[in-house]
Amino acid sequence: MNTPAPTDFLIRDELALLGSLVPLDGANLIELGCGAADLARRLVAAHPGATVLGLEVDARQMAKNRAQPEGSWAGIRLVEAGAEAIPAPDASFDGALMLKSLHHVPLDRLDQALAEVHRVLKPGGWLYVSEPVYDGLSNEVIRLFNDEGEVRRAAYQALMRALANSGPAGGWEMVAERFFEMPTRYRDFEDFARRMIDVTFAERHLDDALRAEVQARFERLARRGEDGQCHFTRPMRIDLLRKRGG
Repeated sequence: MNTPAPTDFLIRDELALLGSLVPLDGANLIELGCGAADLARRLVAAHPGATVLGLEVDARQMAKNRAQPEGSWAGIRLVEAGAEAIPAPDASFDGALMLKSLHHVPLDRLDQALAEVHRVLKPGGWLYVSEPVYDGLSNEVIRLFNDEGEVRRAAYQALMRALANSGPAGGWEMVAERFFEMPTRYRDFEDFARRMIDVTFAERHLDDALRAEVQARFERLARRGEDGQCHFTRPMRIDLLRKRGG
């Protein structure tokens, strides 16, 4: 799992990739681990009739979301809940999104979370899972203070178990798997630290020695662009599953 297939393409806007794979106009969707719901907000603005139920377990992130102007959430309803216990009836949604969130589900609840997603999808409904691949230069920096190798591997294995346990009469079928690179850029190391280290929900506390090591590796591996910023690309994998029966 840690050795990706050859990258298919560079993509700057994952919403465009999503829209090329599944119908979004008029879709009733759920996003598990929505965070600030940036993609969801752009999705409902760009696709007439689309709605999103956004679930997020982090109370601080939800407080930030609720503090934003009410108009920011047109077409989106927010609920503080996790993927392993979705507060929605069976067969409620046309599609589900997990954008870099599956590996944040507690390891002992991964199978239950995927079972819950299956439950709330309509027959023929789709699950779009987007996960970082444990590879690339940005990972070489981030793993110094946040090594996600184990949890990303466990998330992928849970997806494969869900597929393996699916018979012809029910469960999941794989529609597509794609690999791509997503560009990221930072003004400087302090910008990187603000966005990736000094985030309140992560509660990371790096001592001076580790912070200096992270900065040294960041400066060594970053590519300085013509804009003066520090550029990386992040390898990603998407798995598109469909609930059988549609």
